[in-house]
Amino acid sequence: MTRLAARLGLALPLLQAGMGAVAGPGLCAAVSRAGAGGTLALYKEPPARAARLVREVVAATSRPFGVNVVPEVTGPACLDQLRAVLPELPRGAFVTSFGLPDADAAQSVRAAGHPLVIQVGTLADADTALERGADVLVLQGTEAGGHLLGRLPVGLLLADVRARYPHAVLAVAGGIATGGDLADAVARGADGAMAGTLFVPAEESTAHPEFKRRVVEAVADDTLVTSLFDIGWPHRPHRVLHNPLTAAGQRAPALFIATTRVDGREHPVPRYSAAAPGNGTTGRIEEMAMYCGRSCTRVTARQPAAVTVARISQEYDKAREER
Repeated sequence: MTRLAARLGLALPLLQAGMGAVAGPGLCAAVSRAGAGGTLALYKEPPARAARLVREVVAATSRPFGVNVVPEVTGPACLDQLRAVLPELPRGAFVTSFGLPDADAAQSVRAAGHPLVIQVGTLADADTALERGADVLVLQGTEAGGHLLGRLPVGLLLADVRARYPHAVLAVAGGIATGGDLADAVARGADGAMAGTLFVPAEESTAHPEFKRRVVEAVADDTLVTSLFDIGWPHRPHRVLHNPLTAAGQRAPALFIATTRVDGREHPVPRYSAAAPGNGTTGRIEEMAMYCGRSCTRVTARQPAAVTVARISQEYDKAREER
């Protein structure tokens, strides 16, 4: 058992990323029940709805799971989200932060007795995350899908952070789609990994069916790093699948191209929005951001999350035995 699995109470040292429009209660609970670390995306959820979503996960699994916050996007509202969900979290649940939480947010998690997992993309941010009490660092490389926190491939970032912090609990994010990938990361000094693209096509994922189809059919070179989808999340490059907007020679007007239904209400989505298409989205899906990492080459099927986790576990054990 790796230190990540031991620290978070997992059977498999693998965390599911809390990707907005993908990681709802169903996926989080399914991954958790299968023995990995399911994670619920809170993203921009209002506090009351965030608490309700947590209660749905609690009702669906007794295994450890996490909630994910994005302080860079929510700002001071991140603390409001945490104040709403921390009382709902059972013992053994953990909190993951995409990017650095402020000191008050980090303190609130520690005071509630839950492990704090912070995802970073630079050595300097790793320093700060540990200063703020991170129990686990997730080191995101440029291979990852979604918004990028740094400019280094995951292997180089892992080497840098491990050299400075030989006893820290470290997971990697970017390039993880098989048990062999997970075993390779552990062999290089990681204690586990986080995967996002792997779970986009899962049966329980709330990604739009077209998003799922495209991830399954994609290969690594169908992805690119761009800054196009910046409405709602500016100044942060992101890895997405090619689409008509990424191929266009110039930026088109930021008109509304889709709507997303949440709790019975329609929310308009402008062209170049950072929002990914979920199963409640209608409109010009092909023009929306579909976050996808280079690991998509090895993501080839739509199936229940439990089947994916079981496969990863078997491949991981086999790869470890062969080393």
